[in-house]
Amino acid sequence: MMKKITLGLIAVFAFSLTAIAQEINWVTLEEALELQKKEPKKIFMDVYTNWCGPCKMLDKNTFGNADVAAYVNEHYYAVKFNAEGNEEVTYKDQTFKNPNYDATKANRRNSSHEFSRYLKVQAYPTMVFFDEEGGFISPITGYLKPQQLELYLKLFQSDKHKEMTSQEQFNEYFKSFTPTFKES
Repeated sequence: MMKKITLGLIAVFAFSLTAIAQEINWVTLEEALELQKKEPKKIFMDVYTNWCGPCKMLDKNTFGNADVAAYVNEHYYAVKFNAEGNEEVTYKDQTFKNPNYDATKANRRNSSHEFSRYLKVQAYPTMVFFDEEGGFISPITGYLKPQQLELYLKLFQSDKHKEMTSQEQFNEYFKSFTPTFKES
């Protein structure tokens, strides 16, 4: 009986560690920019809204994927940013707010945050990539499955995007890319 209880506890503990290991370590943009000063890494930003269905699917199906979480945690500082929220953001010595934010609409469509407009985010979800110095690289719009996101995570992490000067070069990269992330 004691052996079964011990094995059960070990199984629960092992499952808990697996669940913990599958979570992305989200930080604020300011925290990510500070962390870059000590250990340079690119920044991966999830720009979402509270009412966005595909954003919720991205959280559950893609960001909850163990391969995605492990890769993002190793190679990026991950930031979640509510594109219609009330958070104040400082980026490149400029402060961004949402002056028309309406707290009564917190879970419905609200006014767009100045920072999301600055990043030229026009749809949700959008994932924005920044380089090791916090410089803007590119936005990627729409719901992506783990293997679809893998393509962009590896493209920007490896700096291969810097070698591409045409759509044809990206198409070649896309065609030759072999995903390794497991689909959830």
